Amino acid sequence: MKIKVCGLRDKSNVKDLMVLSLDYMGFIFYSKSARFVGDDFDAEITKMIPLHIRKVGVFVNESVEKILALAKKYQLDVIQLHGDESPEDCKLIKDAGLEVFKAFQLNEAFQFKVLDKYHKTCDYFLFDTKSEAYGGSGKKFNWEILKKYKGETAFFLSGGIGSKDVEAIKEFKHPKLVGLDVNSGFEKSPALKDAVLVKEFLKSVRQN
Repeated sequence: MKIKVCGLRDKSNVKDLMVLSLDYMGFIFYSKSARFVGDDFDAEITKMIPLHIRKVGVFVNESVEKILALAKKYQLDVIQLHGDESPEDCKLIKDAGLEVFKAFQLNEAFQFKVLDKYHKTCDYFLFDTKSEAYGGSGKKFNWEILKKYKGETAFFLSGGIGSKDVEAIKEFKHPKLVGLDVNSGFEKSPALKDAVLVKEFLKSVRQN
């Protein structure tokens, strides 16, 4: 199970987390988020992360030009698109040599057929809880909805996941589930993660 910890920005916190067996570390470049890295975010923070941990930049309805510029500045490996981006946007980013995650907000009324045009331009989907904002609600959605998903693209499960959800995660089965995206469920305050809680979660969720 791949694990992505998102919503980081504090240098010492990143140092504490990068010694854990994480697969992805996420940084939010969306100014309306409580976890926005800020306009003067230090590029040395992302550059110090070991190569085996992939660096993710999270964007919401940003221009492809600006995304690619920030990807270069912060040496990002992955771009997570969390807004209303088109398949064409995804393709432009993928063609630039970056891995693409496309997030979708789910509720009972979600129509999975809208994903059909994204399969060829995205490496992974990320299924989050539908909210008025673009993610970050801290709430879970009904995972049973995902039984309707028959697509070819593997996905990450997101939305309010915390340490209390380990057993539910182990019980949930889907052939295309490959990872978990965690954020607010492991925070001391916005953007500041509890490294001890994350370490315990990693150990528990990966135990057979």
